[in-house]
Amino acid sequence: MFGRIARAIFGTSNDRALKGLQGRVPQINALEPTLAALSDEALQARTAQFKDRLAKGETLDDILPDAFATVREAARRVLGLRHFDVQMVGGMVLHTGKIAEMKTGEGKTLVATLPVYLNALTGKGVHVVTVNDYLARRDAEWMGRIYRFLGLTTGVIVHGLTDEERRAAYAADVTYGTNNEFGFDYLRDNMKYRLEEMVQRDFNYAIVDEVDSILIDEARTPLIISGPSDDSSDLYRRVDAVVKVLAADKANYEKDEKQRTCNLTEDGSERVEEALREAGLLEEGNLYDFHNVTLVHHVNQSLRAHVLFARDVDYIVRDDKVVIIDEFTGRMMEGRRYSDGLHQALEAKEHVTVQPENQTLASITFQNYFRLYPKLAGMTGTAATEADEFAEIYKLEVVEIPTNVPVARKDSDDEVYRSAKEKYDAVITLIDEARTRGQPVLVGTTSIEKSELISSLLKQAKIPHNVLNARYHEQEAVIVAQAGRPGSVTIATNMAGRGTDIQLGGNVEMLARQETGQGEGPEYEAALARHKAEVETGRARAKEAGGLFVIGTERHESRRIDNQLRGRSGRQGDPGASRFFLSLEDDLMRIFGSDRMGGMLERLGLKEGEAIIHPWINKALEKAQKKVEARNFDTRKNLLKYDDVMNDQRREVYAQRKAFMKAADVQETVAEMRRECIGGLVDKAIPENAYPEQWDLDGLEAKTRDLLGLDLPVRDWAKEEGIDETQVRERIEAATEQHYAAKAANIGPDLMRMVEKSLLLQIFDQVWKEHLLALDHLRQGIGLRAYGQRDPLNEYKSEAFLLFNSMLADLRERVTSVLMRIELRPDAPPPMPEPVRVLDMRHPEPAMADMEMAGASGPGYAPAAMAAADASRRADAVDPADPTTWSRTPRNAPCPCGSGKKYKHCHGRA
Repeated sequence: MFGRIARAIFGTSNDRALKGLQGRVPQINALEPTLAALSDEALQARTAQFKDRLAKGETLDDILPDAFATVREAARRVLGLRHFDVQMVGGMVLHTGKIAEMKTGEGKTLVATLPVYLNALTGKGVHVVTVNDYLARRDAEWMGRIYRFLGLTTGVIVHGLTDEERRAAYAADVTYGTNNEFGFDYLRDNMKYRLEEMVQRDFNYAIVDEVDSILIDEARTPLIISGPSDDSSDLYRRVDAVVKVLAADKANYEKDEKQRTCNLTEDGSERVEEALREAGLLEEGNLYDFHNVTLVHHVNQSLRAHVLFARDVDYIVRDDKVVIIDEFTGRMMEGRRYSDGLHQALEAKEHVTVQPENQTLASITFQNYFRLYPKLAGMTGTAATEADEFAEIYKLEVVEIPTNVPVARKDSDDEVYRSAKEKYDAVITLIDEARTRGQPVLVGTTSIEKSELISSLLKQAKIPHNVLNARYHEQEAVIVAQAGRPGSVTIATNMAGRGTDIQLGGNVEMLARQETGQGEGPEYEAALARHKAEVETGRARAKEAGGLFVIGTERHESRRIDNQLRGRSGRQGDPGASRFFLSLEDDLMRIFGSDRMGGMLERLGLKEGEAIIHPWINKALEKAQKKVEARNFDTRKNLLKYDDVMNDQRREVYAQRKAFMKAADVQETVAEMRRECIGGLVDKAIPENAYPEQWDLDGLEAKTRDLLGLDLPVRDWAKEEGIDETQVRERIEAATEQHYAAKAANIGPDLMRMVEKSLLLQIFDQVWKEHLLALDHLRQGIGLRAYGQRDPLNEYKSEAFLLFNSMLADLRERVTSVLMRIELRPDAPPPMPEPVRVLDMRHPEPAMADMEMAGASGPGYAPAAMAAADASRRADAVDPADPTTWSRTPRNAPCPCGSGKKYKHCHGRA
């Protein structure tokens, strides 16, 4: 109660945030007449003036009114669009590093130009993140006209670009691209071997479009770059043949739809074992014996593929591939693959080519990727329901921006029917009524299967319509742009026009572009003029009929998805209506709704074809949706807690790797590694305060042979009077340095420095890859520690720390061992990193999905290596055992005598 009173007196926190920003709008508006009077050249010159003011010490906030007014005038001249006052407020929200929630049709794409231009003036680059390649290209071209007019450069990052094209795009003042491409470029950059091969600059500022989709829906799934591992495709096919028969009998497994899990029952396990033996897959022992763990994994994934995943709901089969359908947008996720063998199990189930499994080479979650930006902002039509998560995970505040014109849409209460058939009958009837009076209709479904069911029912009723789902992804923009024409019926799967505005009467620009195949020029302008009158007539008719009617055929798990569908109607003050139809057979009602609801409806005397309509039903459904959202939030938080552990290690590894690449040479680094390795060997063989007879001299000799490739008389040294652990270490170090100096002199110092850096980076990558695999295995089994009353997260942190230290020790030993043994002919190039085989870019759902896109090959810089090798070639070798060859030693190389001095200061002195 006190909260309501306080809000009534002082306003909400959102009201207070808006009040402070709205106070600056008159200041911007006051500049409009002055700027309108400027010539194009004078307006364009303001960009240089702003940069000069920043260089003299002014801040971005100081020049904000001038910059925003300049962009508004440029947009009016270039695009014929003038920013509304509420769009100015939205731009300020984005500039302050917050999320602007703006209703559909309020022009978020145009709003972004204000803070993008302002922040791009620093010259540090601004990233605008979109949900797909189409929007990245469209926005870069469309809004890029404003930036180019004002003297800024624009780049776009989409799938299929070369490294050179990516580097140029990132070097631009403004870079558009998808979240996946930005994330994968970050991971790929940290797999490069030379700084000049990296494509991204240091992070500065990013605006995330559809921020709820990218930072919430996609946040459960880490980005993964992987390389090929062993091929076990035949095993997946053979296991599938066994599981397919057993999955037909529900007595063989238990399924939990809420948790999306399934497990074999005791009877099911026995039948699987028997069938596997008959198929020759289980040769000895029990299915759950340790040596059969791989077989158990294949059986479990095959069972999940058959029981939990449905064709045309979770995925479609196209061009001999299983293509995942995004549950939130309904779009095909080209190249995305389920992880941990699940995708291979689905391929076996659908009898398409089974692709090989992969091993993780690099990984990051979207949460940790976007937290790399010093300044982050976002915009969407639906963020308020997830405001707590944005605040907790990203420290982003959500500010709701008022609409330019009040919303006139009428939202009706949900209609609940007993059966799906009754629900669909009511939907078809309502569609027919709306279409008859010339009202455009947008029908929202939750899966391809449901959209095609509605389509078949409309065909039976002879109602013309367009279907928009993953099967017709290419036509998305065209279909949605014309979904507002009078009497049109459009069926959309969870993606009702994202990024493309549904305008009543149709979209003039899209019609003209369709006709001419271009977006400018005399033909385009003529087509624009022809269609303008037609669209205006259609707009008036659609408005008279009630505006766009949004019909939801089911409630989604997330309220945001329902709000996105509803928000397509009533743009810019247009009339509109929305209504959702549900049945007790819907997934949300069946899984999360009350079990007593069906009985209650029967007791109320609900007859066939009748619906129950009451605000209480809406509230009950909202509670169910909140439960699902809370569960998904917990999943994302849990994923982030575990990834934060890896993230600390990842940042350390990437920073160290970059330091190695920046260094002129790593001679001192590898020397320190040698000393640490020797110290470790001696400490282990000669414990502190141990007597000489307790020393493990045989072990120390063996270790020096294995690790250093040296056969040293350690046992003879130990017989000397008064020798201690320090002297043993010093003698091993001296012998090692002498051997290494001779090797360096033989190869040539310049070439040796190149070899050291190359091998250090290669081995670093190898041990990091193995460490990631170890962390994957640790993560999969760590939950079992809870049975021992231990916190799995704390156990994971502790174990991961030990594994990281073990990785560093392994790195030191491998680098030392390889460099001590390396033999390089004087006329041979140094061992450079081999080009990495085609990588996979994956984006997996927690323990489920991942994304695979054919990536760029690894860095190959053999030409530079060959040039350096040519420069360092030597006709004759230096033999440390033959003093007559020492004169060939380069003057700055270590003397081959083993003194540790440079040759010119030792045997090379004249």
